This record gives sequence, C-alpha cells and structure tokens, in this order.
Amino acid sequence: MHDICTSCFGRLPDDSPRTGCEACEYRLHTWLRELPRHLPLLQDMLRPDTGPAQRGAAGRAIAPLPVRLDVLDLLGPGQPVLLADPHGDQTGGVPMTPLLYGWARYLTADADVPVARRDAHGTIHTSRCEGPWLRGGADVPRLCRWLDAYLPYAATRPWWDDFYEQMEQLLDRVQRLTHTRPLTRAMDAPCPRCAGWSLVEKEDELGISCTLCAARLTPDEYAAHRAQVMPALAALTLNMITPKAAAEAAA
Repeated sequence: MHDICTSCFGRLPDDSPRTGCEACEYRLHTWLRELPRHLPLLQDMLRPDTGPAQRGAAGRAIAPLPVRLDVLDLLGPGQPVLLADPHGDQTGGVPMTPLLYGWARYLTADADVPVARRDAHGTIHTSRCEGPWLRGGADVPRLCRWLDAYLPYAATRPWWDDFYEQMEQLLDRVQRLTHTRPLTRAMDAPCPRCAGWSLVEKEDELGISCTLCAARLTPDEYAAHRAQVMPALAALTLNMITPKAAAEAAA
C-alpha cells in the first residue's frame, strides 16, 4: 500500500493498491495516444531542406547528410537502454520503437502472464510470456495501444514512476522537434485556494490546476466551485457597473 503517487506526489486514497494516481494515469494515457500522431510530421522532417547550389568560398567542404540526425534518433532502430558512454561522446536517446517495445516486454515479464498454445495434436501447452504479441508488427501505433491497455496494471507497479518519467521525456523530445504542445484553456472561476484568476485546463490532464499555487480540482469539483462563486461575482460586477451607467446617463 502507498500513501502518495510516485509521479506527482499527490495523495492516494486510503488502502489504494496504486503507485500512480488516476490523474497521472490519465496523463500517460493522453501521451500514448498523442505519440503516433507525430509520426507523419517526423517522417516529413527526416529529409533536410534542400535548396539551390551555392558557389564561392562559403560552400560546403563535404556533402551534407541525407537525413536529419535528431529526427533519425527518434525514428531509427536501437535498443531499449542507453549504451555505456565512458568517454561522454554519445548524444541523443533511445528511439521511439525500441523504448516502447522495451517497456512492453518489461511489463509482460513483470506480470508473469501465461501464454497458451495448441500443438498439432490439439494439446494445449502453457508457458511464460516472453513479450507482447502484436498483430501486424511492433510499430509505434500498435505499441502505444498495447501499453495503453495495460496502464491500469502498470499504475500499481513499483516501477510506475520510471515508466511515467521515460514516456514524459520521450514526448518532450518529440514535441521539441515538431513544435507542438497540448492546448491549455483558461477557466473563468477564481482559484479556491489563492483566489487568483489562474485556473487552467490542459488537454493532457484529467483535472484543473492553478498556475500560481498547488491547487488541483477534478472537473466535478470545479463545476461545484464555479456554481457556488460565480453568481456572487456576477452580482458584484453588475452592482459596480450599474451606478456608473446611471451616472453617465444622467450626464
């Protein structure tokens, strides 16, 4: 049993089997749905922009590379862990597909899920699962859908914070290249904790958070808070406007 979420350090319900809270699970759910949407952009960016040949002393000494290495670092092959780098001359990170597939294999190994198969004589055999079975191949969209289906289980495991952090870092690498960020919408009710007009709803978050303090509200909590404070604020605003309008009319 855990008292706090290992990702955001928010309070978990009493006797919860979780290590990650529902808000962090929802956030990771949106990340896994978003990652495949970046693939067309990344594939278009893989080839560097080309232009007319340049003459003169400012020309290149060697031919440019035919691909962008920062994009290839995400789309190319690799392994699910970083190589040892004793000399500090390695750059980049783990590509998308190996990282996702590595976590899928780790999850199946941790879950100890049995696999059943039937031989030519009809006898059923069970064995330990060695990895995810993905119809059509282990590409980014299929791996994201597979991992998304197992999020409720992953949110109960002691390695949840590592999984969450690596997916967050992966999406950040992708977004820095594609220049995309989740939409943020300002809410019209003030924060119930600091009274600032600073509540926002982010596309990749389950709840509503304050940008000035640590307040977090569920959609139901915000709806109840808004229904309580907005009528009084509207009446106060109307009382402030009406005398001014009357004075202007008299003048």
